[in-house]
Amino acid sequence: MERKTTRRENYESGTDYVLEYGDLRFAFNERDFSQRVEQAAVRLGFATPGLSAAELHDLLHLAVSGEIEEPSSELGVHIVNHWEDLSGPSNQGFVHWIRRLVFRGAWLDQRVKEGELDIVFDERKQSFGYIQPERGPEMIELAREPSWRRVAYRG
Repeated sequence: MERKTTRRENYESGTDYVLEYGDLRFAFNERDFSQRVEQAAVRLGFATPGLSAAELHDLLHLAVSGEIEEPSSELGVHIVNHWEDLSGPSNQGFVHWIRRLVFRGAWLDQRVKEGELDIVFDERKQSFGYIQPERGPEMIELAREPSWRRVAYRG
């Protein structure tokens, strides 16, 4: 009995930032990565869309290095001041979840590109989701992410 195997391709929009997990290597251009990091912070309830260049710079530095030593914006100062609430265990902290959502978004985008997933609009929820065309019209459930609204930046 032959087993069908599919070699998954890696997501790539540029080479400015690289995330690796196991055999997967996702490379991003600066604009793509910046948008994904900001979107992740918004999804986690930490920030609102439309961050300034300095705020986004601090958020990107946090996502890449895992900390902010010298903040360049009020958002960076806010992160430093609330670090104890944001850090948490390595698999549950804010930085982990920013990276996880960036990675998950790129992974989903690559699966759409390869035809494994389709994007559909859910009328009931008024939002977009994903289906696996080979398995029917039911949307896949994505893991829920925690909220950082209690320590959100309100700039």
